[in-house]
Amino acid sequence: MSSAVPRGDTPEPPAGKPRLTVLSGPSGVGKSTVVAHLRKAHPDVWLSVSATTRRPRPGEKHGVQYFFVSDDEFDKLVANGELLEWAEFAGNRYGTPRAAVLEHLERGEPVLLEIDLQGARLVRKAMPSARLVFLAPPSWEELVRRLTGRGTEPPEVIERRLAAARTELAAEEEFDTTLVNTSVEDVSAELLALMRIA
Repeated sequence: MSSAVPRGDTPEPPAGKPRLTVLSGPSGVGKSTVVAHLRKAHPDVWLSVSATTRRPRPGEKHGVQYFFVSDDEFDKLVANGELLEWAEFAGNRYGTPRAAVLEHLERGEPVLLEIDLQGARLVRKAMPSARLVFLAPPSWEELVRRLTGRGTEPPEVIERRLAAARTELAAEEEFDTTLVNTSVEDVSAELLALMRIA
């Protein structure tokens, strides 16, 4: 059973409006798996689609997995303040379109962002009422097993991932709540319950 650890309240959103929920945590902890499970069971939860300068991978569709944009288009989004947060990762840029998030919140729909630590910090600055949820591994050993278990990456890449994971785990106290990912079903249910608290 996973356990939710609250750490004080964030500022309240406007009365009657749902709060933006941000899910973050170290690489390999299972964020994408949890979000996919939650959305399959509850398609009413709106997951923000990021804009990226990365090229589409086979099977990816524009507007579904990502909005695929050129470097110039991304520059314009940044310059016009159209991104809630953005970051560079492995030579590509990723960002959350602000207008779509606000539009869905205005409609009273629960909105979920699945982003990295840097992005979560930027969202906290841009929208102080957002609820930040940290997804933690059951143990460091389990996270190492997940990150090294793929067997597809060279040792130096794995070492970089582990170093990044140590940094991300150290930031847990910055989040409002921690969910420990011992079970995808349990943690999805707890995340959904948090999202439905006004």
